[in-house]
Amino acid sequence: MSGPRIWQADKPLPEYPQNLALMLNRNVERLGDRPLYQEALNGPYTTLSWRDFQRDIVSIQDSLTEHGLKPGDRVAILSPNRKEMLEFELAVMSMGAVAVPIFAGYPSHQAEMLIEFCDPLMIAVADTEQYRKLAFPHKYRLIVHFDKLECQLHHNTILLSKLISSASSGKILGEEVARDTTCLMMYTSGTMGKPKCVQLTHDNIISQQAAMQMLWQIDNNDRLLSYLPWHHSFGGIFEKYAALYNGALLSLEHGYGKNIEVLLENWIRVKPTTFFSVPRVYQQLTTQVLRNPSLEREIFHDQLRFIFTAAAPLPKSISDHFQNRGIPVYEGWGLTETSPCCTISDPSIPREPGVVGKPIPGVILKLAEDGEIFVKGPNVMRGYFRNPEATEIAITKDHWFATGDVGDFVDAGLRLISRKDRIFKLSNAEKVVPTEIENLILENCSFLSHAYVTGSGRDFPVALLFPNKAMLAGKPDESRIKSGCHCPENMPDLAHCLEHCLKKLSENIDARYMRPLAAMLIDYELSIEKEELTPSMKLAPNTIASVFKAKIELLYNGNGQVNDSKDVYILIWE
Repeated sequence: MSGPRIWQADKPLPEYPQNLALMLNRNVERLGDRPLYQEALNGPYTTLSWRDFQRDIVSIQDSLTEHGLKPGDRVAILSPNRKEMLEFELAVMSMGAVAVPIFAGYPSHQAEMLIEFCDPLMIAVADTEQYRKLAFPHKYRLIVHFDKLECQLHHNTILLSKLISSASSGKILGEEVARDTTCLMMYTSGTMGKPKCVQLTHDNIISQQAAMQMLWQIDNNDRLLSYLPWHHSFGGIFEKYAALYNGALLSLEHGYGKNIEVLLENWIRVKPTTFFSVPRVYQQLTTQVLRNPSLEREIFHDQLRFIFTAAAPLPKSISDHFQNRGIPVYEGWGLTETSPCCTISDPSIPREPGVVGKPIPGVILKLAEDGEIFVKGPNVMRGYFRNPEATEIAITKDHWFATGDVGDFVDAGLRLISRKDRIFKLSNAEKVVPTEIENLILENCSFLSHAYVTGSGRDFPVALLFPNKAMLAGKPDESRIKSGCHCPENMPDLAHCLEHCLKKLSENIDARYMRPLAAMLIDYELSIEKEELTPSMKLAPNTIASVFKAKIELLYNGNGQVNDSKDVYILIWE
């Protein structure tokens, strides 16, 4: 390993509010009637001011208190991003209780399992679809629904609008709540198995934004276009509180990042000054410009000050689209357990593959002998809910959190190598880092959305490749053609191109044993709903290995023969 074993930010944290109630009340006094939030679910944008936001939260808090909610009680929330979720969640958290947001896209059995585990006193649901996921609705003290329900109701249900009174006034309750009070419980993405429930405090969340305020400037003149789901730490903590802490306008992207046409419509209307996203959406945005050059000035408009990317490596070809137009690209790394951000890159330094920047103020990084990254700081969780064994494994007695990621320190910052539990050994005992190969593939082919490399205990690795349908549907990009890309327009074309590209990529993999000898291109789109992807669009390796077990076996035992299925193309790498 090169460089130091411990790396700490040069600057200490400044003073910051003790809890969410103090943070929000401070901003109401400062910003008053300025807009805090806007959404356009069924027509033109409607805005919510800081003052009205405070009034609604106080009303909700008063009503929940009357129904028996106390500090420390848990409240589960099943809803996509929307105004009602924002207000309800913050009402619960600010008063000293604990919000537990759960992905609205989960099927009933999984939603109920997660609800049962967190054992909430109350539940909030967006609509009838979410309400019907409750196996035992009568067991909860109160069920708050945001929309009117089209089904038989139990005695304990109430419409959120009935909890809100226009006569409410005063400050948001909870200014006395201690820093180390748990306010949010988030289920991890579960990339390698069953999700854990992370307990996060007021201090975890607010210290993070105090640190970020020292590294970039977001204020009440900024506009954020938000599609990242709020049940996940990237959107629900890092992005959302970047707006709330600094007083910026948070605009809901009502396509939730799933429909590029809707996202473009919102982008043009909002003109975000900064944007937080996973690489997939940046790839879609740049593809739209290549298809329709008239969108150039709309997407790369002169008010867009910077973009932020995380969750997966952003290909250089995509970041160049922004940086070549004078728009800085920040990249960060972290986990739900670290609230989530630990490092951020310096956009003035040329990007290096896998490098995610230096520790943010207040955070210390340490490398173990095997390269595992440990984190210490005010951003580290209290522990896993009702899982002391997992907490004891994850957090050492001297308060270092074991991230499970392996990395190295280089001049530009932390270089990520892999998840520790994804590194495997071949039959000859040689170690393979699959993420390095996956990232190399995706970096060199924009026509793929995901790559999965496997081979534990085998003689050689193999790869599963999944197409980027949006790229295949687009018109050829002149710059790519000039660089030698054939710009495939359908699956057979892509398979033909990959035969050549993959063999060329082998030259960039020094260790021959790490080179996959075969790959399979599968005409299939992975999804969050089927648990093949996490909410942050990362591969769920255990699910992929299970779902595609037969196809993996075909790569090892098919003798290079093309399968008779029309959705599969077997490629011989070498």
